[in-house]
Amino acid sequence: MCVTFSNTMASNTQSGHDPAELGELERDILSIVWRLGAVTADQVREELDRPLKDSTVRTVLRRLEEKGYLAHSVENRTFLYRPAESRQRVAGRAVKRIVDWFCEGSVEALLVGMVDSKVLDRAELQRLAARISEARQHQDRTGHAAHSNAKEARK
Repeated sequence: MCVTFSNTMASNTQSGHDPAELGELERDILSIVWRLGAVTADQVREELDRPLKDSTVRTVLRRLEEKGYLAHSVENRTFLYRPAESRQRVAGRAVKRIVDWFCEGSVEALLVGMVDSKVLDRAELQRLAARISEARQHQDRTGHAAHSNAKEARK
């Protein structure tokens, strides 16, 4: 068990836990923490749609921390839980698992399947392609600048 002091974050995390292995209660609690940003166990219990014992909520929060999804600080002897990973990062790992399982590692096959099954329409796919292109251009500019700066520093 981690012991932390006020305003310090602690985390017993295992990096890269498979989101597909999260249970329904874990997913519900994780969604609450992502939505609220920082919560106590009591706040989580109040937000849930079902009555649970305080000890059950605390156990699930601890397990989510052990799996790398949450981190906590202690403020006035109260554990305050925060996301250790963004919703997008966890979703990315879940999608990677789907791509590996069902599409033999091909993101293109996944996207084509999403369009074919009307999960994603062509306009959304085009917007996504434009965002990827912008991100690559930004990465090329910043990567090129960092490479140039490193060359200058070696001279």
